[in-house]
Amino acid sequence: MNRFFVTGVNGQLGHDVMNELIDRGYEAVGSDITEAYSGIDDGSAVTRAPYRKLDITDASSVSRLLKEVRPDHIIHCAAWTAVDAAEDEANIPKVTAVNADGTGNIAKAARELDAVMTYISTDYVFNGQGTEPWDPDCKDYAPLNVYGKTKLAGELAVSETLDKYFIVRIAWVFGLNGKNFIKTMLNVGKTHDEVRVVNDQIGTPTYTLDLARLLVDMNETDKYGYYHATNSELPDTSTGFDKNGTKNGFISWYDFTKEIYRQAGLTTKVTPVTTAEYGLSKAARPFNSRLDKSKLVKNGFKPLPVWSDAVRRYLTEIGEIK
Repeated sequence: MNRFFVTGVNGQLGHDVMNELIDRGYEAVGSDITEAYSGIDDGSAVTRAPYRKLDITDASSVSRLLKEVRPDHIIHCAAWTAVDAAEDEANIPKVTAVNADGTGNIAKAARELDAVMTYISTDYVFNGQGTEPWDPDCKDYAPLNVYGKTKLAGELAVSETLDKYFIVRIAWVFGLNGKNFIKTMLNVGKTHDEVRVVNDQIGTPTYTLDLARLLVDMNETDKYGYYHATNSELPDTSTGFDKNGTKNGFISWYDFTKEIYRQAGLTTKVTPVTTAEYGLSKAARPFNSRLDKSKLVKNGFKPLPVWSDAVRRYLTEIGEIK
């Protein structure tokens, strides 16, 4: 029986990865920066699972703890993900320490143990321009902001240190445990008559529950390498819309919000604006977050379900759809 070690279990993805592993009967140890698990107390398996405090920026602590746990697989979900806060001069050393150096510490420990490592990355490693989906094996890196630069540094730390690794890029993440775009828009929609949302940043969202299943599927194989994994686009039709009036293919944050409100039964007016008109972000944001996921199918993995279905299941899970 393979043993897993999961970082960042207080976050959205780590929470779901732990639950998926335990549900499949694997031995799994979770970790995060706090003394004890401090994510959502939902009574799921992660809340009762073995947990070890770990500061991934402390190389000696990482090496010592992982030698003690001796995992066969490490799924590294811990990261600094506050994109705008990462731009603050005072935060840059912290962001770098977590996303770049901390990932390097995990990779070195994985090499010492001959463990498989899975690293969660982002489309922010690219320049965010154009309209073509990014290929997972594309090496034309040009991150736009501090977050993207540090996540790219993490990717390189993994690929240059290990042979047995999965680097999985995702985008627009939502899950049960923690803050996300859906929760924010629901709160705004319930308290405002109108909301302005950008319509020139294009991609697809990622439900952590679906992603967790794929990550465990991957770790049951030796098909290592780079992958992209977001929820699937809706199939193209002659009208460009599905039966519910939802835009097909890749979507904007405006389209995403419209579908969230439609499914949640909110009548809040959603007004599309450009990124320039919105003008609130400190960090430069990618206009093109389209990710090519065809490599998943080529290597025998089941793609994540359609994004609108993921939204429905998520809204049901958090009690917004009865």
